[in-house]
Amino acid sequence: MPLVSTKEMFKKAYEGGYAIGAFNVNNMEIIQGIVNAAKKCNAPLILQVSAGARKYANQTYLIKLVEAALIDSNLPIALHLDHGDTFELCKDCIDGGFTSVMIDGSHLPFEDNVELTRRVVDYAHSRDPYVTVEAELGRLEGVEDDINVSAEDASYTDPDEVQEFVRRTGCDSLAIAIGTSHGAYKFKPGQKPELRFDILEEVSKRLPGFPIVLHGASSVVPEYVDIINKYGGNMPDAIGVPENMLRKAASMAVCKINIDSDLRLAMTAMIRKNMAEHPENFDPRKYLGPARDAIESIVEHKIINVLGCDGKA
Repeated sequence: MPLVSTKEMFKKAYEGGYAIGAFNVNNMEIIQGIVNAAKKCNAPLILQVSAGARKYANQTYLIKLVEAALIDSNLPIALHLDHGDTFELCKDCIDGGFTSVMIDGSHLPFEDNVELTRRVVDYAHSRDPYVTVEAELGRLEGVEDDINVSAEDASYTDPDEVQEFVRRTGCDSLAIAIGTSHGAYKFKPGQKPELRFDILEEVSKRLPGFPIVLHGASSVVPEYVDIINKYGGNMPDAIGVPENMLRKAASMAVCKINIDSDLRLAMTAMIRKNMAEHPENFDPRKYLGPARDAIESIVEHKIINVLGCDGKA
């Protein structure tokens, strides 16, 4: 099966009241863990590559690993660029075979965001096969790869802008800011985690049937944070988005939920644990194997209990 577009994926997800997991990938073990879980659950997948992952692993290597995942799984898989910030970056990924790209102009004034997004959409939609484009309105707080947005610069999505933005840009999906954030420190100690479902509801009224995306949606699983801290880590007060809130969002207009930090935490926790308990090991397979298993476990959990997309491939 070749790589697929997200267009039909999102249509089914919207109508079915579930979301597709968009999992960030950086190396072979991460891809294998994600795909093994999706095979067990018979779930569709979005494997996404950030600008940081391209720099680290080389786009060609990542594309070939994703092609291997297609052969191994025979699942519907889309390859997506996460947080592309220039037309040139999006074009390079489209030309390289990505079936979906995100152009993130959320840091720009509204008119500049419209102009940049429209340019990417025009190029992507002219391709055969058709490439889908995700855009963003509103800014998420947090730090992840090259993204660093302070609390002062973060802003919720304004529902009054979404119809005009989608109409003028022609984008295929829209990432909105309703209280999620990038990284492992999504809420301050003592702060009650809360998402602005009123904004999501209003956006979905303004854009009926249109797929919405949530970024910064890792739950920062306490089990893995505890393991990291137990074996020499230093992650006090790491807090994520409660999974029941994400499941509620997935049952509404949210068709794509991005998950990255939870994968990093699972992998790091198992590597730290293995190295501490088996200091004699120097074979990378001895600690990357358990790390891969942890990623498989957390992705399977997300697919079934958070996204609700098990059995939807």
